[in-house]
Amino acid sequence: MAIGTAQSVGMVGLRGFIVQMQAFISPGLPHFSIIGLPDTSVNEARERVRSACSASGFRWPETRVTVNLSPASLPKRGAAHDLAIAVSVLAAGRMIPTKDFDGMIALGELNLDGSVLPINGILPMLMHGARRGVRKAFVPAANMDEAELIPGIDVIGLHHLTELILQLGGTCELKTSSANTFAESSSSPLSNVSVTGPATPGNRDPATTSPAHPQGSGGVDMSQVSGQESAKWALTVAAAGGHHLIMTGPPGSGKTMLAERLPTILPPLGEVEQLEVASIRSLCGTLQQYGVTDIPPFEAPHHTASNASLVGGGGGLAQPGAITRAHHGVLFMDEAPEFSPRVLQSLREPLETGLVALARSQGTTVYPARFQLLMAANPCPCGFAYGTGEPCTCASRERRRYWNRLSGPILDRIDIQTEVLDVPCLPADSGSEKDSSESIRATVIAAREQARLRYQEHGWRCNAEATGGWLREHSSPAVLARVDQALRTSLLSMRGADRALRLAWTLADLHGHDGPETEDIDLGIHLRTRLS
Repeated sequence: MAIGTAQSVGMVGLRGFIVQMQAFISPGLPHFSIIGLPDTSVNEARERVRSACSASGFRWPETRVTVNLSPASLPKRGAAHDLAIAVSVLAAGRMIPTKDFDGMIALGELNLDGSVLPINGILPMLMHGARRGVRKAFVPAANMDEAELIPGIDVIGLHHLTELILQLGGTCELKTSSANTFAESSSSPLSNVSVTGPATPGNRDPATTSPAHPQGSGGVDMSQVSGQESAKWALTVAAAGGHHLIMTGPPGSGKTMLAERLPTILPPLGEVEQLEVASIRSLCGTLQQYGVTDIPPFEAPHHTASNASLVGGGGGLAQPGAITRAHHGVLFMDEAPEFSPRVLQSLREPLETGLVALARSQGTTVYPARFQLLMAANPCPCGFAYGTGEPCTCASRERRRYWNRLSGPILDRIDIQTEVLDVPCLPADSGSEKDSSESIRATVIAAREQARLRYQEHGWRCNAEATGGWLREHSSPAVLARVDQALRTSLLSMRGADRALRLAWTLADLHGHDGPETEDIDLGIHLRTRLS
């Protein structure tokens, strides 16, 4: 009996688990099978691994070969296990020295000629491996920039299966070309992923930016928005406290332009947040496009987006959607009432918990989804209900139907409501430095730092994450009296009362107060109920 072992990492959402490969070569008719809940891609590894080993100079066993993927209770998906499957089979056939593979993992997809192809999710896989004591990892050379972000692991980049065999002490002779010839003809492994330090909005390398990201348009800045002082202030409050916001106004008033500039006034991401965002992008296969940066992500799905594309979905184990890709950043929903009501309703739980749980046939996948929601809407289907001088062509029934698509529970979870009207003339101080993103961002960072110091023993990063109980306990009687009055007059719901208090604490931070005063809570209630 000949058994060979190797290890890789499987993923369920962003949660990893070590996959133990056991290859068993036994007498019988030639047959290669993989067991242990493999998906279609893992099952197809049989042909990839067999061809890659043959192309690398190894004679495939002419007997029965069985590879077990443990733990058998968890589904294995993707081609990332190809390398480890090949190692386990070669070890079982005594074609490489059998050794203790504990503390060592192999990740990568094999091509039929033995070349090692890049995979998605290498960053979260190695992060899990590091937590489980992995000391050495073999990864595709094209993933090396990404893999080297994880400290404490000796990462070795591979262009070809033969390089892995030689690293493990085996010998091989390629039938068509040598490993060195292949490596020379391959592109450099350090090619595409850019790793950047703290960056300021506007000087980010466009090559690492998605066209959908506002930073990719060549240095957007809040000073480019003419007028709209009220809307800019609302965005400043939203950025300082992490609050959700909806803007309404006629077409062409600047709602989308303002929304695209929200990331430029948000505080930079911390190291842990950068790794979380990079892990999500690695899993989605977009890390090479964005790079690792401290700029918060910005996702703007089209109003025809399906429920699966927004919150995540797909067969088997669900894939992340736009709300997960917007984790620690901004989710902008332009023309919000045009979204499907089912899609809008699916935001309710993530807005409260910061997580999205997707139940599928093969299990439940939980993804992080702590994003800042920013909505924009016209006042009616034609857009000319007010503020333009143009006559509105919508019947009252059409207006009600239009706004009824944004249900009460969704609007109740949005902290700030503001109007964006047409600017009648170009302001004299348009583009001044006081309205620049850099200036506003400094104000936001100062307010966030005050909140961080206040909540550091609780682990909350901003006022939007503070609990209602803590806010009520530390608010003055005069402030609570204003909230009670708004509750008695049905101006606020119980959820709305807590959110108005959070706004009051944010306004206090912006005004330099130790705690909210009556003018802060009055302005907070006004911002929350402006469209009511």
